[in-house]
Amino acid sequence: MKLKILGCYAATPRTITNPTSQVLELKNHMFLIDCGEGTQVQLRKHKLKFSRIEHVFISHLHGDHFFGLIGLISTFMLLGRDKDLHIYGPKGIKEAILLLLKLGNAYTSYNLYFHELTSKESEVIFEDNKVRVTTIPLQHRVYTNGYLFEEKIIERPLNMAAILNYDIDKLYYNKIKMGGDICLEDGRIIPNFELTFEPSLPNSYAFCSDTLYTKDILPIIKNVKVLYHESTFLEKEALLAEKTMHATAKQAATIAKLAHVETLILGHYSTRYGDINLFKEEAQEIFDNVLLGDDGVEFEF
Repeated sequence: MKLKILGCYAATPRTITNPTSQVLELKNHMFLIDCGEGTQVQLRKHKLKFSRIEHVFISHLHGDHFFGLIGLISTFMLLGRDKDLHIYGPKGIKEAILLLLKLGNAYTSYNLYFHELTSKESEVIFEDNKVRVTTIPLQHRVYTNGYLFEEKIIERPLNMAAILNYDIDKLYYNKIKMGGDICLEDGRIIPNFELTFEPSLPNSYAFCSDTLYTKDILPIIKNVKVLYHESTFLEKEALLAEKTMHATAKQAATIAKLAHVETLILGHYSTRYGDINLFKEEAQEIFDNVLLGDDGVEFEF
């Protein structure tokens, strides 16, 4: 699992910082999460292949989280894209994008699918044989969702030294990988645990963008491997955070601790602060394993 932060600052783009956008690579997927202004420039800067993006997840319809989307869609068209593009986001995103395309007489040459979200309950919105994506209902000034990306149970690694002790045809290897026992010709049953190793725990990533501090998300993100949680303010601005429906670094760390996550990544910093290390220091008073998101930073788990 690899995460590339393209932008993680709040409100407005600046010459030295970018609004929210990130790329998650998981099981051969490249998911684009939020698409603030400048996203396509950041994609080029960090040499990420546009063509690998087939699914875009927008948390909410504030500009610093989706104003870069129409530009990216247009660039895909200019590059001769023919792959389908799926966009997941709040109801209204289809109307906003199609209106701009209509006014510019610039309809896409590829299929554009919108999956508009309205539910205030968590729901599965994408699933294949490797990955599942579930919404995380958040509390912000407009309808907002975070997203939980989960790797499905992975195959069990073969213990070839053990397998070669028996006359097992290679045709059965896939069955063994999937946890099946093997019946030999003499009738003996070889249990799967003798033929395989325990798989590593599946990867999981929870993206929690703009949100008021809320424990309602805990059952959804419990035991997640990596949590990205907004930390717009420091605790001394807790009242401002509540008023604007954002969270502090301390509150993000509290959520991480209560949810028993492995790693917390902070982001969506207000540009009022000159040193983002202050966010890490505050969070680590509550939760030890804290990483700082920043433009261009890449994490691999």
